[in-house]
Amino acid sequence: MDDRVGSTLHTGTLLSTTAALAWLSGLPMLFPSLGPSAFVLALFERGESTSPRRVIGGHAVGVVAGLVAYTLLAGGADMTTATAPGSIAGLRLGASGVVATTLTAGGMLATDTRHPPACATTLIVSLGLLPTVREGATILLAVVVLVVAHRVLLATERLGVRFADALAW
Repeated sequence: MDDRVGSTLHTGTLLSTTAALAWLSGLPMLFPSLGPSAFVLALFERGESTSPRRVIGGHAVGVVAGLVAYTLLAGGADMTTATAPGSIAGLRLGASGVVATTLTAGGMLATDTRHPPACATTLIVSLGLLPTVREGATILLAVVVLVVAHRVLLATERLGVRFADALAW
């Protein structure tokens, strides 16, 4: 089977794990930045960019930076509520997103945990979409599940079961 099909199916399978957990638990374990992380894992499979340290570490930096920025600048506001043009609430949210993304970029570079999708995670947190410590922990749990599912798929491939071929019946 074509590697493009395999990468496509790998991405979908990875997200299926967290989607199933979100459905069964009611926790927010499926969120926008998880899609790009799944695609990076599926596309590059092995290597530095898909190391658990980078993927999990990058999201951890994003969550922490998002929590810090939201707490200091935008607590109580969120992007799901319309703000008036030129409002203080809108300014606080904008500042929170900019500060969080800046902290995330610097934090990932300083810790060698570069994972671009983590910049989306920090926006999810800093813009008030998942702004609590509990939700941040849930984000990290979902990322760990994603990485573990990826490793399991790679292990089955090493055992001689090509993922794409197994699904091609």
